[in-house]
Amino acid sequence: MSNTTTITALKRDHDARHVEPSGKSARGAFIRAMRAAVTGVNVVTTDGPAGRLGLTVSAFSPVSAEPPMVLICINRRSPVRDAIVANEQFCVNVLSTEQRQLADTFSGQVAGGLPYDFAAGRWQQLATGAPALVAAVARFDCKLSAAIPAASHTILIGRAVAVDGEGGQPLLYTNRDYGHPCR
Repeated sequence: MSNTTTITALKRDHDARHVEPSGKSARGAFIRAMRAAVTGVNVVTTDGPAGRLGLTVSAFSPVSAEPPMVLICINRRSPVRDAIVANEQFCVNVLSTEQRQLADTFSGQVAGGLPYDFAAGRWQQLATGAPALVAAVARFDCKLSAAIPAASHTILIGRAVAVDGEGGQPLLYTNRDYGHPCR
């Protein structure tokens, strides 16, 4: 069998097993599959003329080490996304396993207290003026470099101008529940 024949046979076999879901079924299938993914839990903050706001996010990733850059994804309708764009800065605060309550506070799911309440944690400023969580596992204080629309969300890329952290066990999220790394 030639390489072309093998590739054609593999593609035909893949196409027979793979059906693209559409509409609501596509969204549901995507959400069910994402429940199996494990992500870190972060609180993204900003402060400036557009206000002091924060939001729990799982969509956070490094972009490059030189220069140091990270990205976050936030729903385009979120006031936090608008404030980050207007303030031109943000801080990604990587939460520890002991900061679960803070994750709930900034996701709006707090059991006691007020949602999105900065009084739930201790904060300081690094370089940009965005609130940086004291005792976070890691903190990435960033100047906004780009805001890229991507369907329902905006990819916000920031250049890290200050980075530090306490280390420790990061808080994880999977299957709609929190967890911690095994050692």
